[in-house]
Amino acid sequence: MSKIYSIKSISEAHKLLGLNKPTYPLISVCKHTSNMNLNVKDIKVSFDMYIISLKSNLKGSINYGRNSYDFEEGTLLFMAPGQVMSVTENPVADLKGWTLFIHPDLIQKSELGEKINQYSFFDYNANEALHISDKEKESLTEIVQKIQSELNQNIDKHSQNIILHNLESILKYSERFYDRQFLTRTNHNKDFVSKFEKYLRTYFNSKDLVLNGIPTVTQCGEALNMSGHYLSDMLKNETGNTAKEHIHIKLIDKAKSKLLNSDISVKLLAYDLGFESPQYFSKLFKTKTNMSPSKFRNLN
Repeated sequence: MSKIYSIKSISEAHKLLGLNKPTYPLISVCKHTSNMNLNVKDIKVSFDMYIISLKSNLKGSINYGRNSYDFEEGTLLFMAPGQVMSVTENPVADLKGWTLFIHPDLIQKSELGEKINQYSFFDYNANEALHISDKEKESLTEIVQKIQSELNQNIDKHSQNIILHNLESILKYSERFYDRQFLTRTNHNKDFVSKFEKYLRTYFNSKDLVLNGIPTVTQCGEALNMSGHYLSDMLKNETGNTAKEHIHIKLIDKAKSKLLNSDISVKLLAYDLGFESPQYFSKLFKTKTNMSPSKFRNLN
């Protein structure tokens, strides 16, 4: 098994890439240069920080999770702390790109620290990176330059708030651009919606439901070769419901059918549907239908 190198600080990240020491320990703007150390083939690295990286015409491939992505066009890649990254071939420096290293301590006590988990694209797979236009690149790069400018002057009591404001702007724009990407790929995505529905039908009509329990969003994503977060966001854009909501809809529909067409007890029905607790099943059923399973059965 290959050793995984853990990068715990921005200084260590700079050292790995052969860059000068960062001017600020909690955030760094790394402009890609020809002097960067990109001799990192077959090395697995885990960064204890958030990373946002613009790859414009980068030659080479990178992977994290189970997927590989070939950066042949402009893309924006997001990584959360703890994700493992490796490079399958030494890339060529991309002089128009940049990388933001953001230590969690920067946002820990801020409003962004409470909201950053809402930006689910940090947990997308590499092959679900954001493709952006030249105009979108310019918009994001302008904000990054503002962060760089702030870091290049003396840090004062206003610096962190200004940096956080610009960082949140990057995330909000990225969220908008991802929504645009979902829309432009709607025909492609509808194929995955159909595949997801087929996967749920097959799973719910097999013994897997009883033997293995209710399928998780991550499990559904893996079945379609994508991250659970990407699947859920794609479904939300296409259908108005998240992956978890789709799973619940299938559970309730199956429960209704069983309640109307059999004498199975509510307790046994809960176990047959993969619930570990009959109480949780009854609570979910009441949340979705405004009545208990027993009341639903008696009304019909």
